[in-house]
Amino acid sequence: MIGSYRPGTSALHRLGAGAKLVGLAASVVVIALLPEWWMLLIALVLALLGFAVAAIPPRDVVTQLVPVLWILLVAAPLNALFSGWESAVEMSLRVTACVALAALVTLTTRVSAILDSVRAGLRLFGRRLDPERVGIVLAMTIRAVPLMTEIVRAVLEARRARGVEGSLRAVAVPVMVRSLQTADAMGEALVARGFDD
Repeated sequence: MIGSYRPGTSALHRLGAGAKLVGLAASVVVIALLPEWWMLLIALVLALLGFAVAAIPPRDVVTQLVPVLWILLVAAPLNALFSGWESAVEMSLRVTACVALAALVTLTTRVSAILDSVRAGLRLFGRRLDPERVGIVLAMTIRAVPLMTEIVRAVLEARRARGVEGSLRAVAVPVMVRSLQTADAMGEALVARGFDD
């Protein structure tokens, strides 16, 4: 659900990464505090209008929002069962609006600019936090999302090429093994660059 940067010349593209991150944090807090479903609907509409302002193709917007909709297909009925349909609607609108805003930021901001802004913000804490180490952790986390997707895709393609169908375990085991191998390789690379202390 972390979008890939889409180049552009819109006002959102030109806005600094730090300002976008602060705006995202403030928006998520406001959305979390909105008490009525119609207010949340307005927030979602405004978030979707942001994609139009940034000239993000509808296909990319759908790609960003479909994963959260799959989650809501399970979460919303459970919420409705235990807390009522109004609570389920509010939760669905709240989550979708927040994910849409986060996707808008990542689609209009280079990852390097986001990491630079986070490191600059962490320097305000002085020696209590090491901005470079936090930056490398964030970079690795961001990189891990598409990396895991690629590992799962490669395992599934290899099984299809062999004409093998099987259980979840038959897919999970090779994914786990490849993930651990990748983690070992990343650890060795970090040690080689002096991040082992």
